[in-house]
Amino acid sequence: MSAINNMLKEIQMLKPMPQVATQIIKIAEDPKSSMADAADLIMYDPSLTANILKLCNSAYFGLSRKVDSVKDAISLLGMDKVVDLVLLKSSAANLKKSSDGYGLHEGDLWRHAVSSALIAKELAVKKASKNKQLIFTAALLKDIGKLILDRYVNDSFVKINNLVRNEKYSFNEAEKKVIGINHAELGGIVAKTWDFSPKMVSMITHHHMSDDSVKDDEDISIIYLADTVCMMIGIGVGSDGLAYRFHKDVLENMDISPLDLQTIIAGFGDNMRKVEDLIGSV
Repeated sequence: MSAINNMLKEIQMLKPMPQVATQIIKIAEDPKSSMADAADLIMYDPSLTANILKLCNSAYFGLSRKVDSVKDAISLLGMDKVVDLVLLKSSAANLKKSSDGYGLHEGDLWRHAVSSALIAKELAVKKASKNKQLIFTAALLKDIGKLILDRYVNDSFVKINNLVRNEKYSFNEAEKKVIGINHAELGGIVAKTWDFSPKMVSMITHHHMSDDSVKDDEDISIIYLADTVCMMIGIGVGSDGLAYRFHKDVLENMDISPLDLQTIIAGFGDNMRKVEDLIGSV
């Protein structure tokens, strides 16, 4: 238990999400809020405005003309996309770090996070979800617990790997068995500490679908599928690799066919260069 207490203290060592990003997340979750409210927050933050304009003018979007104001960015890309960029920028400080325990080099976790978020957003649009922004954010931050658990996984890797290879545990099951908590649970605690909504906390905590009680939750299912697709195409895959449970029933419940997944994978592969450009410019 002392190890877990130490982990909880280490949450304070993470760079907290900037206040403007936290406010934007709350606005996105509140159906009574207007995207104009988010626009006002961005426009009165000079540093964030500068970074958003830099991202908008990157090769990822390939716009025909330069964007020189937040209003211009919103006009060309839409408020939804601009909010996505705010969250991408705000999460970079933490997620670009290396994670030796998970076999992830600098930038690998960030690349996986961004890819997961983009794929999750595509799936959310396909399913006509009302929570597209929430899904994007949760997919982006779902592995934040790895940053804290990394050292403990590194110290206990032989035991964890033995459970995965010889006793058929999933990686997060092995984490829980050896360390007492897994990265998804720890990520949920980080989200709660940062005052995210209960829905966001649940989405991050259960993104590996390890609890049968959430298998009917479409939003969590979307995040799980996005994470699975990223692992299938090898984006940010570390020492935990594909050592997670594949829940075929989730695909069936969501009416997502293998062909649908193949189409998403093929389309995303075509855009990988643009994604790399975006990540490199953050």
